[in-house]
Amino acid sequence: MKLLLSSLFILLFPLASVAQSELNIDSLASSVLKTFDVPGVAIAVVQDGKVLLESGFGVKTSGKQDRVDENTLFGIASNSKAFTASALAILVDEGRLSWDDPVIKYLPDFQLYDPWVTREITVRDLLCHRSGLGLGAGDLMVFPTALFTPEEIIRNMKTIKPASSFRSTYAYNNLMFLVAGSLIPAITDTSWTDFIKERFFKPLGMANSYPTFSAIKGKPNQSSYHVWVDGKLQVTPGESMDNCAPAGGINSSVHDLTKWMIMQLDSGLVRNSASGKSRLISKKQYRQLWSTQFPFSPGPPPPGMESLKTQYAGYALGWNVRQYRGYQMVSHTGGLTGMVTRLTLIPEKKLGIVVLTNQESSEAFNSLTFSLLDHYMGMEPANWTEKFKAMKDSSQAKNNRFLAKLETDRNKKSKPSLSAEGYTGIYKDSWMGDMVIKLNGENLTLQFEKSPTLTGKLIHWQYDTFIVKWDHRYLRADAFVTFSLNPDGSVDQVKMSPVSPDTDFSFDFQDLELRRQ
Repeated sequence: MKLLLSSLFILLFPLASVAQSELNIDSLASSVLKTFDVPGVAIAVVQDGKVLLESGFGVKTSGKQDRVDENTLFGIASNSKAFTASALAILVDEGRLSWDDPVIKYLPDFQLYDPWVTREITVRDLLCHRSGLGLGAGDLMVFPTALFTPEEIIRNMKTIKPASSFRSTYAYNNLMFLVAGSLIPAITDTSWTDFIKERFFKPLGMANSYPTFSAIKGKPNQSSYHVWVDGKLQVTPGESMDNCAPAGGINSSVHDLTKWMIMQLDSGLVRNSASGKSRLISKKQYRQLWSTQFPFSPGPPPPGMESLKTQYAGYALGWNVRQYRGYQMVSHTGGLTGMVTRLTLIPEKKLGIVVLTNQESSEAFNSLTFSLLDHYMGMEPANWTEKFKAMKDSSQAKNNRFLAKLETDRNKKSKPSLSAEGYTGIYKDSWMGDMVIKLNGENLTLQFEKSPTLTGKLIHWQYDTFIVKWDHRYLRADAFVTFSLNPDGSVDQVKMSPVSPDTDFSFDFQDLELRRQ
């Protein structure tokens, strides 16, 4: 469900091409896996209600022989958001909910920082990232796997300060989809989990799909998660989004997702031999789900990708929408630590493509997606693998320059104001809770009590700023830790911020206000 910053670019620009008679999917997949160091990928294509391709390529775990297939389970992360939005569309069809109802009509105890916004925010607002909260605000209660319950997360949202005025700015936010999912039990007395299973998985025959991470424990055909750490591809333990499942908790396979895509492209109809056909969602609600709610300004595409120009782009209800080669494109990406995915629909062409990968490479899923799109849409071939590799190299070089300048500009001769013991103590944030800094031998260590994975060593940077280097290096989210002092020399508060601009936005350290207790 984290949407990686490296993939946000693709939400803003369309991409193009490989001619139908020339596509060799085995060769394409092999090239992409090799170029972007991805161990394995699963791909499916549907068109006109038929499955044209569903297959796995590569391996589930680096260094092992067990291969990915069409039934291998992946965490689809933020592609779960479309399920939550579609679930609410069913309730709208049934007359039990309106898109423009205030949230507090169904969740009277729900509160945001601003009382006026609390009164005014609607169901529609929850699904299109215009609440006024900042990018990824509150995600540390979810990522990495934290101990907050869904109820605690929603209750803590009232203390998260907005970054902009209500409905004025687009800022991707997971917690609002948790609130959206909480509407379902409030209205139906059925949990979000059971609703998704009964209203989607069961009628669609998605027998190998699960709404939570805990539900796949012990399932044999699962992909591992992979992250680059210090120049080496490392298998990570993965993470659970069970406490924010409506935003990103679903695990599925490309075989099952073909059924989801076919239903979407058939405007909510389910066709099978047992029941003939039935409608899950009305055409009227699809017009809502796929209509732009918050428009973007696309801007020009980057050099070398001039064919990617679009006339419009925006976020709908649980979906990104834009123009691609003159056709509406409805899509979403999803990201977890070590696993990223993309699902793309071209409604007018009845074409759907899903790509699930087991390494954090948006370049891989985009190379595959747009090569396949262009093939099945009959577009002129283009080497998307090469183009996205160049984009990745450019981004990495820019990040390296940024980090090199940080190192050059810091004052290496400066000293901390206090002894190491002077920085120890308990620091509390209103929504993240307690952070403990203590001496472990001669080293200062930092630990977030509600997020056990966030434990690390403090290394002096300059003045009263340190860098916390997390013990779990696969997080790749080291952060500056800056202490502010009172007039008497004691510590008043701590501010944090990511060291690298490439840090995933869900590590929203900058939103914390940690005061010494």
